Amino acid sequence: MAGVAIDEESAGRTVFVESRKYDGRVHRSWNAHLLRVEGALIVVEGTFEEEIVHPNLGVIEPGTSSREFYWTDRWYSVFRFQRPAGELRNYYCNVNEPARFDGRTLRFVDLDIDLLVAPDMTYTVLDEDEFAEHAVRFKYPPETRERARAALAELIDLVTRRQFPFGAGAKR
Repeated sequence: MAGVAIDEESAGRTVFVESRKYDGRVHRSWNAHLLRVEGALIVVEGTFEEEIVHPNLGVIEPGTSSREFYWTDRWYSVFRFQRPAGELRNYYCNVNEPARFDGRTLRFVDLDIDLLVAPDMTYTVLDEDEFAEHAVRFKYPPETRERARAALAELIDLVTRRQFPFGAGAKR
């Protein structure tokens, strides 16, 4: 839901984030702190408490923070990872169905394609093979396939032009 009101008491509240695959199974879940809800934009932040080995990101050390940008009207989300000392580690973008947020739980359906963006704004498209496989296996409707491709193109355009949430404005 796009219009969840947030007041000063709500800011910083812990929310539950849940990533699901198209078949409904939970892919990943975690707790994060709600920073703001502004129209269709929801911003949360979390900190890794233990070392994580991720297939695309490598080793994520404890103390790494993730500022996460979700939209209830866009087909992607953006994670801005910062090292414990504060410098930008990278951006990791998910192509996903628009997020749903009820004030306590933020949910989205991951559509497999990811975009990994380095601090110098070079990028790599990831998991297109997984998208193609799942599109067949889970019978993604043509509109979902089209929206996923359009979302990837929009993300690449935002990176190329250094538009929010990439570049200097990402800390908002």
